[in-house]
Amino acid sequence: MFEFENMLHDEYMELPFKIMFLTVVFLFGICIGSFLNVVIIRLPRHESLIKRASHCMTCGTKIRPIDLIPVFSWIFLGGKCHSCGEKISPRYPIVESLNGIMYVLTFIILDINAKAIITCLLMSLLIVVGFMDWDTQEIDMIVVGLILILAIPAALLTDDVKLVHRIIGALVISVPFFIIGEVSRPIIRKKFNEDFRAIELGDTLLMFAAGTLLGTQAVIVSALIGIVAAAVGGIIIKSITKDSKFAFGPYLSIGIAAAILWGNRIAEWYINLLTFEPQ
Repeated sequence: MFEFENMLHDEYMELPFKIMFLTVVFLFGICIGSFLNVVIIRLPRHESLIKRASHCMTCGTKIRPIDLIPVFSWIFLGGKCHSCGEKISPRYPIVESLNGIMYVLTFIILDINAKAIITCLLMSLLIVVGFMDWDTQEIDMIVVGLILILAIPAALLTDDVKLVHRIIGALVISVPFFIIGEVSRPIIRKKFNEDFRAIELGDTLLMFAAGTLLGTQAVIVSALIGIVAAAVGGIIIKSITKDSKFAFGPYLSIGIAAAILWGNRIAEWYINLLTFEPQ
């Protein structure tokens, strides 16, 4: 197993090393986050992720290399295009910063090991899922497939989730989600004359992939967190837009991200709470 003897959790490890390592992790994370912005925008449009250079979405001018520095270029430019002066969405640095922060948080919690690296990759994919679903109300199956593929190195390089729990984890949430979607579809069609499901197939497949990666306990925790977050978010969205339909993927992504970092601990805490017997 790939690991460095809990370097970041070692109380004898020098603080400057920890700060330097986490700084490098953050900078690497925001660079990956810059690419995630490209994926989030271009993948739903079926555009090449690498062939066309980054350009202003308003005037089409090619972005200068100096303006491609993640987060910092947006700050230095005052959030505006250097060519036409049109405002650049703050979501670009938000995605970049979020990816960097999640990388740092992952290494702080998991330390330097194979699971941390796999988790960082998962965090990036979840950011793509969340923002893309928010924009289009669709979850791209390529991204879901990549999450599923991560279960292979996770099974080979880590030993915290047994194979049987990965199999059960793949089904324990996705099967109920699929049933709810199938049952709700004709009801919604009859009542609202619209063809959609209470839980879309993309959400179901996302939880199938996540369950394979996380295992039984953690994926149940992820679903619970996602459902609670979606309930709160749905109330807020409906109060603003008066529309009860919203993307579920961003909230499931939050739940999955939380579960891979703390899911088993939360599950064990809850089980201990239920089995606690006062003296």
